[in-house]
Amino acid sequence: MRVHLTTTAQDLGALSAELVRRVSGLRVLGVATGSSPAPLWAALAADSGGLAPRAVFALDEYVGLPPGHPAGYRAVVDATVTIPLGLDPARVHVPDGNAPDLELAAAEFETAIGRAGGVDLQVLGIGRNGHIGFNEPGSSVDSRTRVVELADQTRHDNARFFSSADAVPTLAVTQGIATIMSARRILLIARGESKADAVERLLSGGTDPSFPASILHEHDEVTVLLDASAARQTLPDIPSRRFASAGETEPHPSARS
Repeated sequence: MRVHLTTTAQDLGALSAELVRRVSGLRVLGVATGSSPAPLWAALAADSGGLAPRAVFALDEYVGLPPGHPAGYRAVVDATVTIPLGLDPARVHVPDGNAPDLELAAAEFETAIGRAGGVDLQVLGIGRNGHIGFNEPGSSVDSRTRVVELADQTRHDNARFFSSADAVPTLAVTQGIATIMSARRILLIARGESKADAVERLLSGGTDPSFPASILHEHDEVTVLLDASAARQTLPDIPSRRFASAGETEPHPSARS
């Protein structure tokens, strides 16, 4: 596990975009929504550099939101990834949270990933309770794309995108932990002080079923990209100059696994 540190959203976006472009033969890209990876999509949109994956798969989607709902991840992916990067919408796949048979739709989504050849690079965020995708604490490491119940913490954290906490759906369709771990490379991005506790627990090492992101220690190709606020609690002794620019970031030995 390699860890890189940045200070501003612009630097984080520039470095993460550079890391994406370095992936040789990037044919299938896994995308995440949320505020942490937003600078990556903005940087890629500003200079896509010929980035044209043949397929894109989103991590998850709420169950039961009306089509086109602004908080739905289909709308978010369209607004932040598909349209800005000029991707063919037919090649951008988001789980169907309104399918008549949700379990069948989840299984078909999983099959589609396999048919595409698997994900070359999966971008992730991290929840305050350690979820990746919507794999909440206690999720099986063998889990595949499926319907899940959202934790109260997750619904509370996501209430800012809705009219109230009660308006946040209770269910979602998410890629499973095994699905995520099948990606050839993983890039986890964490921004902001609200993610500091989760980052600290992630980088402390060791796997723990109550903290799903910890499974990433068992993957051979994981890069974690942090801003200063997300990293400070974990690495408080690093001088500010270490966060000077994306060009000066480097792996931190204590966070290798």
